[in-house]
Amino acid sequence: MNMKRKAMEYLIKWKNKENRKPLLLYGARQVGKTYLLKEFGSKEFENTIYVNFETNQIVSDLINENIDPYYIIKKLEVVFNQKIDKNKTLIIFDEIQNNSRALTSLKYFCEDAREYHIVGAGSLLGVSIKRENYSFPVGKVDSLTIFPLSFDEFLINTNNELLSKEIERCYKNNMKISKVLHEKAMELYYDYLVTGGMPEVVLEYINTNSLLSAFDVQSKIIDTYRNDTSKYADSSLANRIIASFNSIPNQLAKDNKKFQYKVVQKGGTSTIFGESIAWLENAGIVIKCVKTKIGLPLKMYEEIDSFKLYMNDVGLLTNLSKMPIFLIKDNPNLDVSVFGMITENYVASSFKYNNLNLNYWVNSGTSEVDFVLQSKKGLIIPIEVKSGNHVKARSLNNYIEEYKPKYAIRISGKNFGFQNNIKSVPLYAVFCITEDSLDI
Repeated sequence: MNMKRKAMEYLIKWKNKENRKPLLLYGARQVGKTYLLKEFGSKEFENTIYVNFETNQIVSDLINENIDPYYIIKKLEVVFNQKIDKNKTLIIFDEIQNNSRALTSLKYFCEDAREYHIVGAGSLLGVSIKRENYSFPVGKVDSLTIFPLSFDEFLINTNNELLSKEIERCYKNNMKISKVLHEKAMELYYDYLVTGGMPEVVLEYINTNSLLSAFDVQSKIIDTYRNDTSKYADSSLANRIIASFNSIPNQLAKDNKKFQYKVVQKGGTSTIFGESIAWLENAGIVIKCVKTKIGLPLKMYEEIDSFKLYMNDVGLLTNLSKMPIFLIKDNPNLDVSVFGMITENYVASSFKYNNLNLNYWVNSGTSEVDFVLQSKKGLIIPIEVKSGNHVKARSLNNYIEEYKPKYAIRISGKNFGFQNNIKSVPLYAVFCITEDSLDI
């Protein structure tokens, strides 16, 4: 089946831009970058030149010799025995982090050969550009980050697109969804907590209708993440990266979810493990949510040494934490602390997919609001996350009393609603929360 991705709309707009620059596609391994680009090429162009710098040493050597765009075009035509037409050919440089000269060449495509459609992509591009020998084409590229499938993309690809649209309609109009659809959406949401949004995992689930089979694919992806560290980091750093990665479920299961280095290793400090956290973040494997004081803009009030760390994909966290599937499917309220951890990660990743900056608030260590978001017009909205239907929220009430926000959001298993200045958003509708939608 063809995987439907919202990012395709961006790619088509990029193709048709008058003053288009070369495009750089970021994203962790297995989020679907290569599939998306090849699908884009097959639908929007007459032919595609695909170069993978992990495997194509011939092209890699040619580019190391000369990065003049027209030299590259001429050599690609010879290697692939295809005419490259500036209007009809898409050129893909995949795993571009493996060839620093190829990355630099994008600058010259921008300056001297902008008429060509060229895209660079890399699973560990964010890690690699930190290296000193990389000349990054600052200001010479457009960029896009690809994430795992969001919940609405999950719905679309499981033949529930009409349900997705109904959820959006109810969110925008602040109206309850029917009980039948609410229950159906919650059931699919629990499936998503298990599968997550890695395209290969979702396809396995669709093809087999088996959550266990999807779990097996996830385990292979997790192994790939661990194996990548040895390719792009020395053995000492690789060990620290893996230890930090493995600690994420323990970090999020604590009452105080602030990342603590001593949880990774007894006596652990930011000096020892700070670089490993940066590596995971640059690789797109984790999402950081930073503690903040309340003021505009929130970014200026962040306390960067205090943060929570989430997985880029909720399904991978479910797998990494060894959470039994039946607890999610049949007893979602059985263990509130563990299930709450997975729910909060789902919300964090959903916000990240919508390009929202993630912050949380703590008041003297006694009250904590899971997320605070800033709208385009400067509203600061506190957000409380509940894994089920129990919605008492002392911390949220304390925040409201202290800062008197225009309104607050409570995400839970309950239906849509708006009462006591609190907007109720069902767990399955988090994808509707965008920077624009916060301004009500």
